[in-house]
Amino acid sequence: MASYLRIPCALFVVLSVIAGTAMAQKYPAKPVRVVIPWPGGGSNDIVGRVVFDVVSQSLGERFVIDNRPGAAGSIGTVPVAKAPPDGYTLMVQSTTHLVNAYVYKDLPYHVVRDFVGVSMLASQPGVLVVHPSLPVKTVKEFVALAKARPNEILYSSPGNGSAPHLSMALFISMTGIKIVHVPYKGGPPSVGAATSGETQATIATVGTVVSQIKAKRLRPVGVTTLKRLAQFPDVPTISESGVRGYERSPWIGVFAPAGTPKPILDRLSAEFKKALDKPEVQKVLTAQVLDPLHMPWGEFTALLKKEYEEYGRIVKLAGMKVE
Repeated sequence: MASYLRIPCALFVVLSVIAGTAMAQKYPAKPVRVVIPWPGGGSNDIVGRVVFDVVSQSLGERFVIDNRPGAAGSIGTVPVAKAPPDGYTLMVQSTTHLVNAYVYKDLPYHVVRDFVGVSMLASQPGVLVVHPSLPVKTVKEFVALAKARPNEILYSSPGNGSAPHLSMALFISMTGIKIVHVPYKGGPPSVGAATSGETQATIATVGTVVSQIKAKRLRPVGVTTLKRLAQFPDVPTISESGVRGYERSPWIGVFAPAGTPKPILDRLSAEFKKALDKPEVQKVLTAQVLDPLHMPWGEFTALLKKEYEEYGRIVKLAGMKVE
């Protein structure tokens, strides 16, 4: 009778750990594709390029940015979900990734099960801004005008289900106003529409409108955080302006296909922390009114599961329709 070599379970685990460690030590052995499912120039793009430039220098291999905008990031997310879980395809995406599950019907992926959150990179405070032609300077005046002129004010967003869209939808739900949504393909086009007067208002991440605010091409009326921002101390929060309890602080993070080996996730997460700790990276991000914020992959993945449920409740509250 032939005899077979049996490897004890404990030894198998040890060998697996050794193999995984060796894999991580050799990673990356070739260029890594980083999909950013948003246009260039927006918050996701800025964070991704700044952080991965540092990581690329640290690891000695190229991390190639691939912008694939459209449908609030869901179009560019598809190839990442279907990529091999080997660490060579990553994605920089925002809170919108979770919201898309409730906004788009029949997505070809599951926003939680098909991904692992490698690391949070930054939080991005938002601000309600209006075109200077709109005769309002405060949140209360904006709400009063919208109620006096139902369905006449147009507001832009980076797309259906984007974090700014959800932020405005929640604002609408809490104030009872009726204004018309005009979606665009990304943050810069959305801001451009508000700046040109094509739309009259938007809630945008502060980094995408800071230059327009300083140039007085857009007027800030309230920030979405619970505390005022150091960059705009004279702009009150939406909550303190009468919409009590209103708060939205979306984040930007890095994702990988589910099943990506733990040693690779550990190494990437550590590299992101090193990058975000660098003064030059912090300077660039804070200049865009983005708060550098590292979160290890285990904690970030757990947060994704929790916020997935929370956003489901917010989408329902806001009355957003599945498309």
